[in-house]
Amino acid sequence: MDSPYRTYQERLERFVRQVTVYPVSCEALANGRGDAEWLDAVLAGGARIVQLRDKLASDRVLFEKALLFRQKTSQAGALFIVNNRVDIAIMSGADGVHLGNSDVPAPAARSMAPGLIIGVSANTLDQAASARERGASYFNIGPLFPTETKAGLVNFLGPAAIAEFASQSDLPFTVMGGIKLQHVPALTALGARRIAVVTAITRAVDMAAETRLWHETMQQNLNRD
Repeated sequence: MDSPYRTYQERLERFVRQVTVYPVSCEALANGRGDAEWLDAVLAGGARIVQLRDKLASDRVLFEKALLFRQKTSQAGALFIVNNRVDIAIMSGADGVHLGNSDVPAPAARSMAPGLIIGVSANTLDQAASARERGASYFNIGPLFPTETKAGLVNFLGPAAIAEFASQSDLPFTVMGGIKLQHVPALTALGARRIAVVTAITRAVDMAAETRLWHETMQQNLNRD
């Protein structure tokens, strides 16, 4: 099934105007629940974007997951982003790809897929400053806090990095890394408008209700700011 957003501009406008909470899958940290169950839950909770993140699956399994994500996100009118894999994003008809600093360089991804939203990880100010010239649509600031998805890290940026990194580029940005619901008021006050979360949702007893709560909390705080 194709994306309901046919052009790059439609996808980017949806991202900028409507995305607040940005759920990212992680089957290994979902208390035994699979990505398909997670997907159904976050979409039921009103997610406007989802990212498929699976660093353990074979290429075949990842591709099959991506097709399922594309079908269900299209039906829900949500954006679909693939983590790391430009090829899987293209073949599955995803709306975008998020690239870490050891993945395919963003300029190469942009040349292969000019219609995709391309996110890049920014762990340093230089990476944020160069995001636009590298062809990125948005950059991610993080990790802000200790997180289970980045085992072995000892350095975390902290909330103060939001203003510092945002000053380096006029691109939209997300923030990520160990963020909990209680952090939302402080982070939005510092300028965060889109918060990417993994375990805050994957570990929730009711993932749909948790997604809905995050969305409502984000909206309340953004309206206040």
